[in-house]
Amino acid sequence: MKLPGKTVERLSEYRRTLLECLNEKKNFIFSHDLAARLQITAVQVRRDLMLIGYSSVHRKGYDVKDLIEKISTIIDSESGLNVAVIGIGNLGRAVAGYFKGKRSKLNLVASFDNDPQKVNKVISGVKCYPHSEMEKIIKELNITIAILTVPPDYARETAEEAVRYGIRGIMNFTTIPLNVPSWVYLEEYDMITSIEKVAYFVKENIL
Repeated sequence: MKLPGKTVERLSEYRRTLLECLNEKKNFIFSHDLAARLQITAVQVRRDLMLIGYSSVHRKGYDVKDLIEKISTIIDSESGLNVAVIGIGNLGRAVAGYFKGKRSKLNLVASFDNDPQKVNKVISGVKCYPHSEMEKIIKELNITIAILTVPPDYARETAEEAVRYGIRGIMNFTTIPLNVPSWVYLEEYDMITSIEKVAYFVKENIL
């Protein structure tokens, strides 16, 4: 069964929160405690976990380690997936630096850029290849996911290239909406829109 996108997002948030619980030496957690940490309802937590076939068998609540393992089997690829950042400017560097090493089943293995000052150097912990070698490197390293942080004017052209070379999923950090084939999963994050949304609600709360 393919899970809804919002459910997958929440499962990722549950796992991150549960990992924090382990760091706090907390081995069990109730649905209402997990919900409170994420500012959602306990009903939503129970519904999501029932959807993946998980329920609490302890009076103490959910077994934190066991639930982490269950979520990992659902959302992680067994063999892992390789990721590349396309466009290693300021945003690309920040994303690469934050992302690298955060998840064992998602491997950031390359970045691409046109700037001769960047190519063939290790930037934010990952080697930067020339854009002209994108097709070759994507195939050689079996890269299936691209994080797109190129300038907006190049977003559509670069995304089309990436898909043509074998990319099956794109995280789009540019401000340009993309159209991709049905077999490519696209997630778009527009920081400007998000900041304007925050600003709107701040304005409304002040007035």
